Amino acid sequence: MEAELYWLCVGMLAFGVISFLLLTLGKQEASYGRYADAAHFIYGFSVPGKVAWVVQESPCLWVPAYLLYNFHGNRECLTSAPNIILIALFLIHYAQRTLIFPFLLRGGKPTPVALMLAAFAFCTVNSYCQIRYLTTVKYDSDWLYDPRFLGGVVMFFFGLYVNIQSDAILRNLRKPGETGYKIPRGGLFEYVSGANFFGEIVEWAGFAVATGFALPGVTFAIFTLCNIGPRGYHHHKWYQQKFKGEYPKNRKAVIPFI
Repeated sequence: MEAELYWLCVGMLAFGVISFLLLTLGKQEASYGRYADAAHFIYGFSVPGKVAWVVQESPCLWVPAYLLYNFHGNRECLTSAPNIILIALFLIHYAQRTLIFPFLLRGGKPTPVALMLAAFAFCTVNSYCQIRYLTTVKYDSDWLYDPRFLGGVVMFFFGLYVNIQSDAILRNLRKPGETGYKIPRGGLFEYVSGANFFGEIVEWAGFAVATGFALPGVTFAIFTLCNIGPRGYHHHKWYQQKFKGEYPKNRKAVIPFI
């Protein structure tokens, strides 16, 4: 692996661990969505949620496009089925998150511009790491039949399904004209408060497995857990405090049954 790629991954891991510590030991919620009311006093002015989503996630589409167009990798990777599938998995997720998900949002609170720019920077670096690795390190065709690849792909699509289903449940909690929050029900929400977060964590864990635990894939999986795992926990506590006895007592925070 190139030294540049190695150190970028180390930097992302460090950033993930720092984020985790701030969000857990510091008891500081990421100030967007339901926690955004006073965020502009800390992070500066805010931008509409839909705009923020498109802007911050967009590097995950244009960085791969740039790297594939201005190609400086191993051209054998472009004819390797495992490499092509792994790149496709990454693009499938972010095509949905950039070009579909934001435009399905109903209302939503604004996002502090500083957080949007931080997410934009992360997506730029992460996209570079994932696609650079997958266009320089060639997987043999036999990797298609390796249990790690097959199991990882199944995990990825299961997580993607849970993530998309959970987002749909959250969008449809309120009828047109209604305001306020409701208890989400159905799907994995019967088991955890952060079903959408659980789905995304499983997605990128599966991606890491499918890469054979390559450093960029593992780095992304760990960062995802460190970043949205605490947010799922904060959601869980928020629901319990808001709905008190109405909230299902057996529902966990992010991981079912744990």
